[in-house]
Amino acid sequence: MTIFHHVPVLLKEVIEGLNLKNGKTVVDATVGGAGHSGEIAKRITGGTLVCIDKDQAAIEHSQSILNEVGGLDIKFAHSDFVQIAKVLANLGIEKVDAILADLGLSSHQIDTSERGFSYMTDAPLDMRMNRDAELTAYHVVNMYPSEKLLCLIRDFGEERYARRITESIIAARPIKTTLALADAIKAAVPGNYYKTGGHPAKRTFQAIRIEVNNELGSIEKFIRDGVERLNKGGRIAIISFHSLEDRIVKQTFKQLATNCICPPRIPVCICGHKATLKILTKKPIEPTEAESKTNPRSHSAKLRVAERI
Repeated sequence: MTIFHHVPVLLKEVIEGLNLKNGKTVVDATVGGAGHSGEIAKRITGGTLVCIDKDQAAIEHSQSILNEVGGLDIKFAHSDFVQIAKVLANLGIEKVDAILADLGLSSHQIDTSERGFSYMTDAPLDMRMNRDAELTAYHVVNMYPSEKLLCLIRDFGEERYARRITESIIAARPIKTTLALADAIKAAVPGNYYKTGGHPAKRTFQAIRIEVNNELGSIEKFIRDGVERLNKGGRIAIISFHSLEDRIVKQTFKQLATNCICPPRIPVCICGHKATLKILTKKPIEPTEAESKTNPRSHSAKLRVAERI
């Protein structure tokens, strides 16, 4: 059994936001190390907990933790959270009372060097959350045309030296390992990068990981499909870790909480759109200073919560 070390982010705030009660049905769409689910399970005695993750190691670990919890029905699905509608249909569940998604990379995935997520240890270029997926970081780094690679580093990594980094990567091909990639990135940026941008490889690794796992492309569909399956009064809570994710969550919540989405130039509503959400967090909830100190990986987390109407 793979050993997980997982510290759940914004745990108190998530539990409060989901408004949990005994007998309810809850979906943890990114169960990971079961940190959040372990607390959720304690608060829905007599209910149902659905645990989804595209990482098979996470499913196996969460089963070992949560199967010890009695008093509720726990179901597991090895699947991407974007498949929430299909997962619930396969389980015969029409509606649920709460949904949680933690969009961050798990501590286990970062710390397991052979997964290829870290720029601090040497490993094959992989970065797949789902080990059954075909696209790997090796393919992105070595096979993508220069303009496509440039765009993803610039847009997904929000990296101001994207062009220089792309040129350095192209010149160093083939690149087989994480440290070789990190070296190519470091060779392209100014020596004082650490003072303003952290580790030079951080943003580029983030961009490649997002591309490999189609992280941004799944968020809006997941939210819309999830909200469709919420009972009235049910809550959806999403934790994001960088501005691109948070922007999608914010904009999707806003659209679903708006009665009319016609362009402003149209004087009378013709779209017929009806709000299905009430946003409960006008601004995202962020970790306290104390949490950021005890769990540094939480420092960029943002939690948004909405309720089905």
